[in-house]
Amino acid sequence: MAAAGLALLAVVLWQIPAVRYAASWRIEKFMIYTSNMFNPPGPVPTALPVTPPPTSTLATPTIPVERTQPAFTSTPISTPLPAQVTLTSPPYEQQTPNNCGPATLSMALHLYGWEGDQEQIAELIKPVLQDRNVNPEEMAYYVRTNAGWLNVQYRVAGDLLTLKRLLAVHYPVIVESVTGLDPNDALGPTDDLWAAHYLLLTGYDDASQTLTVQDSYHGPNLTVPYEQLQAEWEAFNNLYMVLFFPQDEEEVKSLLGVDWDPDANRQRALEQAQAATMADSDDAFAWFNLGSNLVYFERYEEAALAYDKSREIGLPLRMFRYQFGPFIAYFQSNRIEDLLVLTDYARGITDMSEEAWLWYGWGLYRQNDFKGARAAWQKALSINGAAYVDARTALDYVTP
Repeated sequence: MAAAGLALLAVVLWQIPAVRYAASWRIEKFMIYTSNMFNPPGPVPTALPVTPPPTSTLATPTIPVERTQPAFTSTPISTPLPAQVTLTSPPYEQQTPNNCGPATLSMALHLYGWEGDQEQIAELIKPVLQDRNVNPEEMAYYVRTNAGWLNVQYRVAGDLLTLKRLLAVHYPVIVESVTGLDPNDALGPTDDLWAAHYLLLTGYDDASQTLTVQDSYHGPNLTVPYEQLQAEWEAFNNLYMVLFFPQDEEEVKSLLGVDWDPDANRQRALEQAQAATMADSDDAFAWFNLGSNLVYFERYEEAALAYDKSREIGLPLRMFRYQFGPFIAYFQSNRIEDLLVLTDYARGITDMSEEAWLWYGWGLYRQNDFKGARAAWQKALSINGAAYVDARTALDYVTP
């Protein structure tokens, strides 16, 4: 009778959303950790043998992008920049599990008059709790469709000077960087505890060589040394995002300079990544960024070779939870076995990754496994919801 009573109590408690939310997350973590105790994930697999195309220009990438000076002038801010800037801090939001993107975006939006919270954002772009990642494209989509009084842009190849210029004219900046996870969030005993993380920058101080950040995981108004941010930013191609009112567009253009143009920005990022690989040929993130920038220009075979090199050097086990350029490069260069090996590894690390399931499906499709491909795309839809356009398009493309 006692056991039956406890079972009934558990059923009743499970109906309470807050209890179900907290319990389901902890149960999932326990199951993943237990599984990885007996079958720990290995390192990122290296590429299968491949013969580089004879026309590869990987060593000296040159993209035919027109190089013109921006047709706007610099913003009249003091030169040199102020030695210290402190913006108004937004209401702090402690992120819910795997929700740093919505939480960080929510804090940024509050600085522009928005009154919602991270759950409203997640409901649209991350409706499933266990979805482990939010892309910058998804965050920008939310701003454009649900905060229409604002504009948003994100770029790569950011640097400290760009961040300080934006902050000096009172534009808070979101960056995608690296964080060390709490050991309680480990996937297993061999977890490297490496993860992507969004930060909202709201100030800087040259005297202490630090930036002020709103960190949804670690706390509000924290300071991060310039050197640390620059090191941890590289893994994500130095990506940054800025929100602004439409009437301030010309000012933001002048602050970004040539980087306002997306193609010119990627050209510079490509050259920057190439220079980094030449300066340190063992820099896995530099090779990864080189691959991602080559993907942007649809140079897929060269991108695949750059990704091969980054995998050979060694990447964090969660790398493919957040960045999917390798999947695109291997698919487009018809290296389907590599695509399947890598997406299989990514799914093993993060089963709730719609992007890994999407590209796993396309790999199966290329092998004429249409049933398996459709099942993979249905899984992708179950993770990100019916609004996941890429999976819906794939399902429409392949008839039953």
